[in-house]
Amino acid sequence: MSFFGKLFGKKEKESLDQGLQKTKEGFLSKITKAIAGKSTVDEEVLDNLEDALVSADVGIDTTVKIIERIEERVAKDKYLTTNELNKLLQQEIEAVLVDAPENNSYNFGSELPAKPFVILVVGVNGVGKTTTIGKLAYNFKKAGKSVLLGAADTFRAAAVDQLTIWSERVGVPIVKQAMGSDPASVAFDTVQSGLAKGVDVIIIDTAGRLHNKAHLMDELGKIRRVVQKQIPEAPHEVMLVLDGSTGQNALEQAKHFTATTDVSALTITKLDGTAKGGVVLAIANQFKIPVKFIGVGEKMEDLLVFDKHEFVDSLFKLGN
Repeated sequence: MSFFGKLFGKKEKESLDQGLQKTKEGFLSKITKAIAGKSTVDEEVLDNLEDALVSADVGIDTTVKIIERIEERVAKDKYLTTNELNKLLQQEIEAVLVDAPENNSYNFGSELPAKPFVILVVGVNGVGKTTTIGKLAYNFKKAGKSVLLGAADTFRAAAVDQLTIWSERVGVPIVKQAMGSDPASVAFDTVQSGLAKGVDVIIIDTAGRLHNKAHLMDELGKIRRVVQKQIPEAPHEVMLVLDGSTGQNALEQAKHFTATTDVSALTITKLDGTAKGGVVLAIANQFKIPVKFIGVGEKMEDLLVFDKHEFVDSLFKLGN
């Protein structure tokens, strides 16, 4: 089953519309002002549109790319109305969002590309990493899959405790060791246990903060190697969790992690509490990594499979 456009029902759409409300209000009001009183797209409209995109945290590079494409269209068509601009803008925004490769396309209900499917979760402390893992576990379990968690963020007692609470809340098993244990050892035990139990999904938490970039790279490399001793092609996914409400800071974190490990997917959290949801576009465009899940609320159901068409549709939808 393809990743995009599936299992996105009315309930999910309502959650998305509601979760993007703050971003949408700021974004749409700026776009409306950019084209107010204009019947055709001229240089002033494009300048105003550029300002609107940048202030919505879409980012300079991504904004320039979108504006250049619109300029090409204006030059080609000679006459473009502001109504047509709105539709064109939606198309161009959708175009900068990256699709997941077919061999790694999955959602909660689809058949997974491998069994057990091993997800290594990375990200700094405070972005909602542990909560995201809990929500992933909940949604995979709800879709009929068996899940095992691995608490490999052993440098922080709170991280292990939080993940344990989530495992109990969701009703899935967890593998953990004493505070300060070797994270790679926890990862090894988790995969070994997952293989023995025949689980569908293994989700391994990792340290959110280490002393320096080299230490982070060493630690993640070590975890990857011990996982591959048991499953050579694993981890099947390295998922970077970013806090959407931090705007450009999320971009900096993405730079840091993509430089130190092979990130294959993004989850962007806390989009319901911010007007900076445009950062999703900046991150996806700059790093060419697919956004697979987004967090739009506190409830366990509020982690949604990311569908770029539905995301852009919600962004431009008037009203609630």
